[in-house]
Amino acid sequence: MTSDLPDPVELGPVVVGVDASPQARAAALWAAAEADLRGRPLTVVHGTDIDGRSVLTSAETIQALRDTARDLLDDTADAVREKYPDLTVTKEISREDAVTSLHAAAGDRGTIVVGSRGLGGFAALTLGSVGLGVAARTAVPVTVVRGEPDRPRTGVVTAAVNSTSDLDWLLIAAAEARVHQASLRLLSVTNVLAYVGRFTTMLDTVGEITEEKVHETAAVADRIRKLYPDLTVTHDVETGTSVPGILVEATALTDLLVMGARNRVLGSGAALGRVTHALLHHGHCPVQIIPPGYAATADGDS
Repeated sequence: MTSDLPDPVELGPVVVGVDASPQARAAALWAAAEADLRGRPLTVVHGTDIDGRSVLTSAETIQALRDTARDLLDDTADAVREKYPDLTVTKEISREDAVTSLHAAAGDRGTIVVGSRGLGGFAALTLGSVGLGVAARTAVPVTVVRGEPDRPRTGVVTAAVNSTSDLDWLLIAAAEARVHQASLRLLSVTNVLAYVGRFTTMLDTVGEITEEKVHETAAVADRIRKLYPDLTVTHDVETGTSVPGILVEATALTDLLVMGARNRVLGSGAALGRVTHALLHHGHCPVQIIPPGYAATADGDS
Protein backbone atom coordinates (compact mmCIF):
# COMPACT_ATOMS: atom_id res chain seq x y z
CA MET A 1 0.00 0.00 0.00
CA THR A 2 1.49 3.34 -0.97
CA SER A 3 1.73 6.19 1.53
CA ASP A 4 -0.74 8.44 -0.30
CA LEU A 5 -3.58 5.92 -0.03
CA PRO A 6 -6.27 6.31 2.65
CA ASP A 7 -7.00 3.49 5.07
CA PRO A 8 -9.71 0.92 4.36
CA VAL A 9 -12.97 1.88 6.07
CA GLU A 10 -15.19 0.16 8.60
CA LEU A 11 -18.95 0.37 8.11
CA GLY A 12 -20.99 1.54 11.10
CA PRO A 13 -24.17 0.35 12.82
CA VAL A 14 -27.50 0.23 10.99
CA VAL A 15 -30.71 2.14 11.76
CA VAL A 16 -34.01 1.30 10.04
CA GLY A 17 -37.27 3.24 10.08
CA VAL A 18 -40.41 1.08 10.21
CA ASP A 19 -44.18 1.46 10.02
CA ALA A 20 -47.03 -0.88 9.13
CA SER A 21 -46.29 -1.04 5.41
CA PRO A 22 -44.93 -4.09 3.57
CA GLN A 23 -42.13 -1.87 2.21
CA ALA A 24 -41.03 -1.06 5.76
CA ARG A 25 -40.95 -4.76 6.68
CA ALA A 26 -38.81 -5.47 3.62
CA ALA A 27 -36.52 -2.60 4.61
CA ALA A 28 -36.21 -3.97 8.16
CA LEU A 29 -35.20 -7.42 6.92
CA TRP A 30 -32.72 -5.92 4.44
CA ALA A 31 -31.28 -3.73 7.20
CA ALA A 32 -30.98 -6.76 9.48
CA ALA A 33 -29.08 -8.68 6.80
CA GLU A 34 -26.81 -5.66 6.29
CA ALA A 35 -26.13 -5.29 10.03
CA ASP A 36 -25.44 -9.02 10.30
CA LEU A 37 -22.94 -8.86 7.42
CA ARG A 38 -21.21 -5.89 9.02
CA GLY A 39 -21.16 -7.49 12.46
CA ARG A 40 -22.91 -4.39 13.80
CA PRO A 41 -26.07 -3.82 15.87
CA LEU A 42 -29.44 -2.87 14.37
CA THR A 43 -31.71 -0.15 15.75
CA VAL A 44 -35.37 -0.29 14.70
CA VAL A 45 -37.06 3.12 14.92
CA HIS A 46 -40.71 4.15 14.72
CA GLY A 47 -41.43 7.89 14.47
CA THR A 48 -44.80 8.75 16.05
CA ASP A 49 -44.50 12.55 15.64
CA ILE A 50 -46.18 12.91 19.03
CA ASP A 51 -44.44 16.23 19.62
CA GLY A 52 -45.98 17.56 16.43
CA ARG A 53 -49.44 16.16 17.26
CA SER A 54 -49.71 16.78 21.04
CA VAL A 55 -51.31 20.21 20.90
CA LEU A 56 -54.21 19.03 18.75
CA THR A 57 -54.42 15.37 19.76
CA SER A 58 -56.09 13.87 22.84
CA ALA A 59 -54.12 12.03 25.48
CA GLU A 60 -56.01 8.83 24.60
CA THR A 61 -54.99 9.07 20.95
CA ILE A 62 -51.37 9.70 21.87
CA GLN A 63 -51.39 6.65 24.16
CA ALA A 64 -52.90 4.60 21.34
CA LEU A 65 -50.07 5.77 19.07
CA ARG A 66 -47.52 4.64 21.65
CA ASP A 67 -49.22 1.25 22.07
CA THR A 68 -49.38 0.73 18.29
CA ALA A 69 -45.72 1.70 17.95
CA ARG A 70 -44.70 -0.71 20.72
CA ASP A 71 -46.58 -3.59 19.08
CA LEU A 72 -45.08 -2.76 15.68
CA LEU A 73 -41.54 -2.67 17.03
CA ASP A 74 -42.02 -5.93 18.93
CA ASP A 75 -43.39 -7.63 15.82
CA THR A 76 -40.55 -6.30 13.63
CA ALA A 77 -37.87 -7.27 16.15
CA ASP A 78 -39.34 -10.78 16.42
CA ALA A 79 -39.26 -11.18 12.62
CA VAL A 80 -35.65 -10.00 12.52
CA ARG A 81 -34.49 -12.23 15.37
CA GLU A 82 -36.15 -15.25 13.75
CA LYS A 83 -33.85 -14.86 10.74
CA TYR A 84 -30.81 -13.44 12.57
CA PRO A 85 -30.84 -14.86 16.11
CA ASP A 86 -27.34 -13.60 16.96
CA LEU A 87 -27.99 -10.00 15.85
CA THR A 88 -28.19 -7.32 18.54
CA VAL A 89 -31.49 -5.48 17.98
CA THR A 90 -32.58 -2.29 19.78
CA LYS A 91 -36.12 -0.88 19.54
CA GLU A 92 -36.76 2.85 19.71
CA ILE A 93 -40.06 4.76 19.80
CA SER A 94 -39.47 8.39 18.90
CA ARG A 95 -41.73 11.32 19.74
CA GLU A 96 -40.48 13.18 16.67
CA ASP A 97 -41.16 12.94 12.93
CA ALA A 98 -39.60 10.20 10.81
CA VAL A 99 -36.75 12.20 9.31
CA THR A 100 -35.67 13.77 12.62
CA SER A 101 -36.01 10.41 14.43
CA LEU A 102 -33.78 8.55 12.00
CA HIS A 103 -31.09 11.23 11.93
CA ALA A 104 -30.95 11.27 15.73
CA ALA A 105 -30.75 7.47 16.01
CA ALA A 106 -27.98 7.23 13.39
CA GLY A 107 -25.69 9.78 15.02
CA ASP A 108 -22.56 10.46 12.98
CA ARG A 109 -21.57 6.86 12.10
CA GLY A 110 -24.76 4.93 11.43
CA THR A 111 -26.31 3.98 8.11
CA ILE A 112 -30.01 4.79 7.76
CA VAL A 113 -32.28 2.34 5.93
CA VAL A 114 -35.86 3.10 4.83
CA GLY A 115 -38.45 1.55 2.55
CA SER A 116 -39.79 3.13 -0.60
CA ARG A 117 -43.19 3.96 0.94
CA GLY A 118 -44.53 4.73 4.40
CA LEU A 119 -47.68 4.39 6.52
CA GLY A 120 -48.72 4.62 10.15
CA GLY A 121 -46.11 6.40 12.26
CA PHE A 122 -44.56 7.75 9.08
CA ALA A 123 -47.87 9.47 8.24
CA ALA A 124 -48.89 7.89 4.91
CA LEU A 125 -45.83 9.21 3.13
CA THR A 126 -45.80 8.64 -0.61
CA LEU A 127 -43.26 7.02 -2.88
CA GLY A 128 -39.75 7.74 -1.70
CA SER A 129 -40.67 10.74 0.43
CA VAL A 130 -39.05 9.49 3.63
CA GLY A 131 -35.97 8.38 1.73
CA LEU A 132 -35.83 11.66 -0.16
CA GLY A 133 -36.33 13.69 3.01
CA VAL A 134 -33.73 11.75 4.97
CA ALA A 135 -31.15 11.64 2.17
CA ALA A 136 -31.48 15.33 1.28
CA ARG A 137 -30.61 16.44 4.82
CA THR A 138 -28.38 13.68 6.11
CA ALA A 139 -24.79 13.57 7.32
CA VAL A 140 -24.57 9.76 7.05
CA PRO A 141 -25.26 7.16 4.34
CA VAL A 142 -28.91 6.45 3.55
CA THR A 143 -30.19 3.32 1.81
CA VAL A 144 -33.65 3.23 0.25
CA VAL A 145 -34.71 -0.40 -0.20
CA ARG A 146 -36.27 -0.93 -3.60
CA GLY A 147 -36.90 -3.92 -5.86
CA GLU A 148 -38.35 -7.34 -5.20
CA PRO A 149 -37.20 -8.75 -1.83
CA ASP A 150 -36.64 -12.24 -3.27
CA ARG A 151 -34.80 -11.20 -6.47
CA PRO A 152 -31.80 -13.43 -7.23
CA ARG A 153 -28.48 -12.21 -5.92
CA THR A 154 -26.11 -10.92 -8.61
CA GLY A 155 -22.94 -10.81 -6.50
CA VAL A 156 -22.25 -7.24 -7.69
CA VAL A 157 -22.22 -3.86 -5.95
CA THR A 158 -22.28 -0.95 -8.41
CA ALA A 159 -20.92 2.55 -7.76
CA ALA A 160 -22.01 5.47 -9.97
CA VAL A 161 -18.76 7.34 -10.57
CA ASN A 162 -18.51 10.95 -11.73
CA SER A 163 -14.81 11.78 -11.35
CA THR A 164 -11.61 10.98 -9.46
CA SER A 165 -12.84 13.25 -6.65
CA ASP A 166 -15.32 10.50 -5.74
CA LEU A 167 -12.63 8.32 -4.16
CA ASP A 168 -13.64 9.06 -0.54
CA TRP A 169 -17.19 7.77 -0.87
CA LEU A 170 -16.11 5.02 -3.28
CA LEU A 171 -14.19 3.49 -0.39
CA ILE A 172 -17.57 2.99 1.30
CA ALA A 173 -18.87 1.25 -1.82
CA ALA A 174 -15.76 -0.95 -1.74
CA ALA A 175 -16.37 -1.79 1.91
CA GLU A 176 -19.97 -2.69 1.05
CA ALA A 177 -18.80 -4.99 -1.72
CA ARG A 178 -16.35 -6.63 0.67
CA VAL A 179 -18.94 -7.37 3.39
CA HIS A 180 -21.41 -8.59 0.76
CA GLN A 181 -18.71 -10.85 -0.71
CA ALA A 182 -19.45 -9.25 -4.06
CA SER A 183 -17.45 -7.65 -6.84
CA LEU A 184 -17.42 -3.87 -7.22
CA ARG A 185 -18.40 -2.33 -10.55
CA LEU A 186 -17.45 1.31 -11.15
CA LEU A 187 -19.87 2.78 -13.69
CA SER A 188 -19.40 6.22 -15.23
CA VAL A 189 -21.88 7.73 -17.71
CA THR A 190 -21.29 10.38 -20.39
CA ASN A 191 -24.41 12.28 -21.47
CA VAL A 192 -23.95 13.22 -25.14
CA LEU A 193 -26.83 15.71 -25.02
CA ALA A 194 -24.82 17.84 -22.61
CA TYR A 195 -22.55 18.81 -25.51
CA VAL A 196 -25.12 19.47 -28.24
CA GLY A 197 -24.65 22.96 -29.66
CA ARG A 198 -21.50 23.57 -27.67
CA PHE A 199 -19.00 22.13 -30.14
CA THR A 200 -18.98 21.92 -33.93
CA THR A 201 -17.22 18.57 -33.74
CA MET A 202 -19.49 17.11 -31.07
CA LEU A 203 -18.80 13.45 -31.82
CA ASP A 204 -15.06 13.93 -31.65
CA THR A 205 -15.43 15.92 -28.44
CA VAL A 206 -17.69 13.34 -26.80
CA GLY A 207 -15.24 10.63 -27.83
CA GLU A 208 -12.38 12.52 -26.19
CA ILE A 209 -14.40 13.12 -23.02
CA THR A 210 -15.41 9.45 -22.88
CA GLU A 211 -11.79 8.38 -23.31
CA GLU A 212 -10.77 10.73 -20.50
CA LYS A 213 -13.46 9.23 -18.26
CA VAL A 214 -12.22 5.75 -19.07
CA HIS A 215 -8.72 6.73 -17.89
CA GLU A 216 -10.08 8.44 -14.75
CA THR A 217 -12.31 5.52 -13.82
CA ALA A 218 -9.47 3.06 -14.41
CA ALA A 219 -7.21 5.13 -12.16
CA VAL A 220 -9.80 5.11 -9.37
CA ALA A 221 -10.24 1.34 -9.80
CA ASP A 222 -6.49 0.84 -9.44
CA ARG A 223 -6.43 2.81 -6.19
CA ILE A 224 -9.28 0.75 -4.76
CA ARG A 225 -7.55 -2.49 -5.78
CA LYS A 226 -4.46 -1.42 -3.84
CA LEU A 227 -6.58 -0.87 -0.73
CA TYR A 228 -8.62 -4.04 -1.22
CA PRO A 229 -6.36 -6.51 -3.05
CA ASP A 230 -8.83 -9.38 -2.58
CA LEU A 231 -11.74 -7.40 -4.06
CA THR A 232 -12.66 -7.84 -7.73
CA VAL A 233 -13.07 -4.34 -9.21
CA THR A 234 -14.32 -3.69 -12.74
CA HIS A 235 -14.87 -0.35 -14.47
CA ASP A 236 -17.12 0.73 -17.32
CA VAL A 237 -17.95 3.98 -19.09
CA GLU A 238 -21.27 4.15 -20.93
CA THR A 239 -22.42 6.87 -23.32
CA GLY A 240 -26.06 7.80 -23.82
CA THR A 241 -28.68 10.51 -23.76
CA SER A 242 -29.96 9.90 -20.21
CA VAL A 243 -27.73 9.42 -17.18
CA PRO A 244 -30.69 8.48 -14.93
CA GLY A 245 -31.95 6.01 -17.54
CA ILE A 246 -28.62 4.20 -17.83
CA LEU A 247 -28.19 4.02 -14.05
CA VAL A 248 -31.75 2.78 -13.52
CA GLU A 249 -31.07 0.02 -16.06
CA ALA A 250 -27.88 -0.85 -14.16
CA THR A 251 -29.85 -1.40 -10.93
CA ALA A 252 -31.47 -4.46 -12.54
CA LEU A 253 -28.04 -6.12 -12.67
CA THR A 254 -26.68 -5.37 -9.21
CA ASP A 255 -27.48 -6.05 -5.54
CA LEU A 256 -26.80 -2.49 -4.37
CA LEU A 257 -26.16 0.78 -6.19
CA VAL A 258 -24.04 3.32 -4.31
CA MET A 259 -23.69 6.95 -5.32
CA GLY A 260 -22.47 10.23 -3.91
CA ALA A 261 -25.16 12.87 -3.39
CA ARG A 262 -24.83 16.18 -5.16
CA ASN A 263 -27.42 18.22 -3.33
CA ARG A 264 -29.02 21.38 -4.66
CA VAL A 265 -30.47 24.19 -2.57
CA LEU A 266 -34.16 24.82 -3.21
CA GLY A 267 -36.19 27.25 -1.13
CA SER A 268 -35.31 26.87 2.53
CA GLY A 269 -33.45 23.56 2.34
CA ALA A 270 -31.48 21.00 0.39
CA ALA A 271 -32.92 18.85 -2.39
CA LEU A 272 -31.44 15.83 -4.13
CA GLY A 273 -30.37 16.10 -7.76
CA ARG A 274 -32.50 14.65 -10.55
CA VAL A 275 -30.30 11.56 -11.02
CA THR A 276 -30.59 10.60 -7.35
CA HIS A 277 -34.28 11.40 -7.38
CA ALA A 278 -34.85 9.13 -10.39
CA LEU A 279 -32.96 6.22 -8.83
CA LEU A 280 -34.86 6.46 -5.54
CA HIS A 281 -38.14 6.38 -7.46
CA HIS A 282 -37.37 3.86 -10.20
CA GLY A 283 -34.38 1.73 -9.15
CA HIS A 284 -34.68 -2.07 -9.23
CA CYS A 285 -32.42 -2.62 -6.22
CA PRO A 286 -31.56 -0.86 -2.94
CA VAL A 287 -29.89 2.52 -3.56
CA GLN A 288 -27.38 3.93 -1.08
CA ILE A 289 -26.70 7.68 -1.04
CA ILE A 290 -23.45 8.98 0.48
CA PRO A 291 -23.67 12.66 1.55
CA PRO A 292 -21.03 15.21 0.50
CA GLY A 293 -18.02 15.24 2.79
CA TYR A 294 -18.88 12.04 4.64
CA ALA A 295 -15.81 10.14 5.83
CA ALA A 296 -16.23 6.59 7.06
CA THR A 297 -14.30 5.30 10.05
CA ALA A 298 -10.94 3.71 9.30
CA ASP A 299 -10.44 0.08 10.36
CA GLY A 300 -9.52 -0.11 14.00
CA ASP A 301 -10.99 3.28 14.91
CA SER A 302 -13.79 3.61 17.39
